[in-house]
Amino acid sequence: MSMKDYEFWFVVGSQFLYGPEVLDTVASRAAEMAEKMNASGVLPCKIVYKVTAKTPEEIDNIVKEANFCDSCAGIITWMHTFSPSKMWLNGLKNLQKPYCHFATQYNRDIPNEEIDMDFMNLNQAAHGDREHGFIAARLRIPRKVIMGYWQDEKVLSNLGKWMRSAVGAAFSKKLKVMRFGDNMRNVAVTEGDKVGVQEKLGWQVNTWPVGTLVEYINAVSESETDALVDEYISKYEMATDNIAAVRYQAKEEIAIKKMLDEQGCKAFSNTFEDLYGMEQLPGLASQRLMEQGYGYGGEGDWKVAAMTAVIKAMTEGMNGGTGFMEDYTYNLAPGAEYSLGAHMLEVCPTLAADKPRIEVHPLGIGGKGDPARLVFEGKAGKAVVVSLVDMGGRLRMICQDIECVKPILDMPNLPVARVMWKAMPDLCTGAECWIIAGGAHHTVLSYDADADMLRDFARMMDIEFVHINKDTTPESLENELFLKDLAWKLK
Repeated sequence: MSMKDYEFWFVVGSQFLYGPEVLDTVASRAAEMAEKMNASGVLPCKIVYKVTAKTPEEIDNIVKEANFCDSCAGIITWMHTFSPSKMWLNGLKNLQKPYCHFATQYNRDIPNEEIDMDFMNLNQAAHGDREHGFIAARLRIPRKVIMGYWQDEKVLSNLGKWMRSAVGAAFSKKLKVMRFGDNMRNVAVTEGDKVGVQEKLGWQVNTWPVGTLVEYINAVSESETDALVDEYISKYEMATDNIAAVRYQAKEEIAIKKMLDEQGCKAFSNTFEDLYGMEQLPGLASQRLMEQGYGYGGEGDWKVAAMTAVIKAMTEGMNGGTGFMEDYTYNLAPGAEYSLGAHMLEVCPTLAADKPRIEVHPLGIGGKGDPARLVFEGKAGKAVVVSLVDMGGRLRMICQDIECVKPILDMPNLPVARVMWKAMPDLCTGAECWIIAGGAHHTVLSYDADADMLRDFARMMDIEFVHINKDTTPESLENELFLKDLAWKLK
C-alpha cells in the first residue's frame, strides 16, 4: 500500500449527559473538522470521522474495527466535551494501532460576548482532554499527544509527521527482506535476532540462493535489457564506453526486482563475499532499486536494508531523498571537520545534488568484473543518519542530526557517490556519542525524516530511541543510556 491508500480514524469523545442537541453539534463539528483538515493540503493521508463515542461498547467496537482494517493506519482521538475516561479503558488496552491524542478545540478564541454556561457545557475540550490523557498515562499506553488549534499549519504539520510514522509502522509490520548470502564474516553489528525482530517490528527476514539469482539474471532477455539501458541513457549521464558492464547491471536490476516482487519483498541485502556465478557485484542495479523504493543493505546488513525501506515508505512523496549510507572517512582539519559518507557502490541517487553519471571502475574486492555504478555528490541541507542495533534483548534506534554540505574537495579519483556532512554537535563529539551508543557503520541517511518522526516510530514499535543532537554531550548521553538500560531491563 502507498501513502495515499492509508487513512486515520477520527474518534471523538463525549457522553449522554449533554443531551441529543449537543451530541448532534459535536458530531457535526467533528465531521467538519475532518473535512477541513483533509482540504488543508498539509496531511499526507486522509482523516475519516468515524464516531462520537459515548459508551464503552462504542469505543470497544471502533477499536476492534480499526485493529482489523488494513487501510486504517491509526486512530486520532479528541474529547470535544467531557468523556469519562473509564469508558475508554478496555478499548485503549485492546488497541493495536498507533494512537494520537489530539488535544484541540473547535473554536480558536474565547468569544467574549457569546460565552455563557451553554457555551461552557458544549466546549469542554480543556476538561475532556485532560481526563482522557489520564487513562492513557495510567495504562502506560504509548501515544502521541499533539496540542494546538486544529487549523494551524504547524499543528497540522506535526499531525502529518505522526501520520507518516504510523504508515512506516504499518509498512514495517508487513515487510519481507530477501537476503542473498549471509553477513560479512566476523562482523558483529550487522548480526541480530531475526525472530526477535519479527516479533517486535514485523520483519520477515529470509535467505534465497545466489544461484537462483544467477538463473534469473541469465533468463533476462536482450529486449528487456535494451529497454532498461535506454532508460539509463535518458535519465543519467553515460560516462563510460563499457556498455557491456552497464548491460549486465541492467540484467541484475531486472532479475533482483523480479525475485523481490514475486516474493513480496521490499528490501534486500547481499555481500561481496558471496557472488558465486555472478559477473559483477550489483552496483548500479542496487542504486536503481533503492531509487524505486526498495531497501538495501551491503555486506548482508538486513537491518539497515529494512530500515531504508521503512523510512522510504514513511517519507513517500517528499523530495529530499533517503538511502543506504556508510561513514567512510573523516576530514579532521581544524574548522573543517566533516564526515565523508559513501560505499563501495551502493548509494541511492535520490540523495544526488545533480544528474548522476554512470561510470565503470574496478572494485578491488570480490574478485569479479568491474561494476557499473552511479557517481554523484550529495545535496546540501539538514538531514539525519539512523542506525538500528540489536543490544541483546532489545533493539536500539540511534538517530543523529547532521548538516550535509557540498564536498569541500573534488576528489576526482574517488569513483563512488559521496555525501559530506557535519555531525551534530560537531564531528568529534558526535562521533564519540555515536560510538558510546553502539551505532553501526551502516546507516540510513534521510533528508526527509527527522528525529520527531523516528521517535514516534520507535514509540509505536516499542523500541529504544536515542537522539544525538546539537545539545548532546558524551556525559549526558552516558547518563541517559545508563537510565534507559535500567528501564528496559525492568520491562
